[in-house]
Amino acid sequence: MVLLFLQRRGAISYDSSDQTALYIRMLGDVRVRRQVGFEPEPRSSQPYLCIDFRTLHTCLGTLSGSAHSAPERRVHRLLSFQRYLHSSRLPQQIPLHLLDEDYTGQAKCMLDKVGSWNFDIFLFDKLTNGNSLITLTFHLLNQYGLVELFQLDMVKLWRFLVMVQEDYHGHNPYHNGVHAADVTQAMYCYMREPALSKYLTSCDLLIGLLAAVTHDLGHPGVNQPFLIKTDHYLATLYKNTSVLENHHWKSAVGLLRETELFSHLPPEDSLNMERQLGSLILATDISRQNEYLSRFRTHLDQEDLCLSHAHHRHFILQMALKCADICNPCRPWELSKQWSEKVTEEFFHQGDIEKKHNLEVSPLCDRDTNTVGNIQIDFMSYVVEPLFSEWARFSDTRLSQTMLGHLGLNKASWGSLKQQQQQQQASGKEEPAEPGPSGAGARQAGTPGRAPSDPHVVATATGESSPKDVPQGNGES
Repeated sequence: MVLLFLQRRGAISYDSSDQTALYIRMLGDVRVRRQVGFEPEPRSSQPYLCIDFRTLHTCLGTLSGSAHSAPERRVHRLLSFQRYLHSSRLPQQIPLHLLDEDYTGQAKCMLDKVGSWNFDIFLFDKLTNGNSLITLTFHLLNQYGLVELFQLDMVKLWRFLVMVQEDYHGHNPYHNGVHAADVTQAMYCYMREPALSKYLTSCDLLIGLLAAVTHDLGHPGVNQPFLIKTDHYLATLYKNTSVLENHHWKSAVGLLRETELFSHLPPEDSLNMERQLGSLILATDISRQNEYLSRFRTHLDQEDLCLSHAHHRHFILQMALKCADICNPCRPWELSKQWSEKVTEEFFHQGDIEKKHNLEVSPLCDRDTNTVGNIQIDFMSYVVEPLFSEWARFSDTRLSQTMLGHLGLNKASWGSLKQQQQQQQASGKEEPAEPGPSGAGARQAGTPGRAPSDPHVVATATGESSPKDVPQGNGES
């Protein structure tokens, strides 16, 4: 059967003992033809709002029946249509298809400075023809010698990275593969910090990088409260608890097992790595921000962190991933501003969906009552600054001071822009001048602050807690 690729869908797994127990993951870039039962939807629509499970079930039966004249066989796992059709061709995608030799050379030059905090992930994504996550991760694993050390099969590893990148929803303004690549690069910078690097084992390095790569895998572009109030199957599956984070973790485990990346390791080692991976990803849940930040502060106050102990190292890796996940406000203004606009666009897109379906609009998601600057200033003040102030206590290095410096300048720039907008409105003008990191607002900055970041870490947007409930950097929890 020839398929005309049109629209993104989900991957499906069957429980062989119960064919009615469907687990549909928001993964893969699967496009299905009208002839097999799906009508194409507008690019901006959210596929999980209109999935017809009966049609999907019928279509799968039609495909499997056409391939085999024998009685219907039991299916333990059915890959997404795209994977099913192209899984045999994935290994032949090595080496990565880039634009041309000139672009390839520029990408390699950028990788020589992958540890720089000014690393421009947007440029790198262009130079790798949209394959920044694959290229960056492959480079870092090789740089640490982890491929050889863990005897990872190159074909399996490549398939895993390709499938991970595919399973990030490219139409999300923020939660996409570029964000995952940015977080991975930041995680690499943090794992190189002297306070941590000399204690990390090879397993710590592998799990830390894989957690960064997969920490938002299959993100649908909306937050947890949206999934709960729309009775989404993920909210039911994970009982309204760390819904997105559990989804990211289980999706990552699914790909690890599907590609059999760790199949050569002893089963207990493979399971332990999956559990550690989940522990790191679950730590990015903003509803547990107070818990992690208070624990971190207590350790620093008591000076009892001993990174020769595995559980202390793991906790610091959790904090490092939390920092990497929301580090956008600590990047240089040119990068930070782009991330701020992208995350706000994703917020507002959710609000548009809520209005369309007559749902209560979530905080920060109404484009008529919120601005990028207001959202970012609050996010930096109540979420980013407290976390990075404590990280600077743990790792008082040039990188930490650089991040806090950018945070302060970016926060001041958004404040300056806000002030200019108010003045423009008062004078009847419409287009305010764009602020820079060295504007008037920057000179008034008294504390580190900075531009916006990830929606699922903005407390008010998640609906889990108010950002003002998050303890301040030097205050008592």
